[in-house]
Amino acid sequence: MLLADKTAAISGAASARGIGLATARLFAKHGARVAILDLDEAGARRAAEELGEGHIGVGCNVADLESCKRAARQVLDAFGKLDVLINNAGISLVDDLSDEAAIESHLSVNLFGPFRVTRAFLPQLTASRGALLNVLSLAALATVPITPAYAISKAAALSLTQSWRALLAADGVSVHAALPGPVDTDMIRGWEIPKATPADVARAILDGLAKGQEEIFPDAMSASVEPGWETGIVKTHERGNAAAIAAMGAA
Repeated sequence: MLLADKTAAISGAASARGIGLATARLFAKHGARVAILDLDEAGARRAAEELGEGHIGVGCNVADLESCKRAARQVLDAFGKLDVLINNAGISLVDDLSDEAAIESHLSVNLFGPFRVTRAFLPQLTASRGALLNVLSLAALATVPITPAYAISKAAALSLTQSWRALLAADGVSVHAALPGPVDTDMIRGWEIPKATPADVARAILDGLAKGQEEIFPDAMSASVEPGWETGIVKTHERGNAAAIAAMGAA
């Protein structure tokens, strides 16, 4: 992916140890202008300052559509266009399915968050025939029993991603999902398990976008899924559904 003259907006990108900021750094290094979107507006501005001149930090609460729309207007005012939108903001809390509120809070951020942000930025992406990427998780494919509400929300977000892909294809917007395994971020800082680094995940995301991969498996654990993914039943069924609907529309 040639990033010179490109613009990108990345949500949840203010955390120093997060995938979002690692991706922002890489995009900026390769010549893109980047908007850091985050609930922590001051943190977003600091992160943008770290990237250097030409980048912006914008307050954005993904749980509030009006906040997302304001962020979209600020990005358009600053850059005049948007080529890449990365939905990275998310939460993960330990639960045992005993509290409905835990599921609701995860769905609000991890499912409806990317839904709201994408709605707000979609006119810009459509105008540029750009790319949309949702940062999901291997938990979208198989639950992690100590974080079931998180897994539920990521599984739903995978379905959302597939739906956007089919619906936006005619507008020239490509839709991608990153499905990392454990990553060494604040979200799972206390977990004593092997983890990928955010920088490695960011490099895989950029490489996957450059190759046009619809699903990106950006670390050693998720890479074990990749060999059978393209010809597997899930991907085959997704393509079949999209083709059937496209045929109905053309009839």
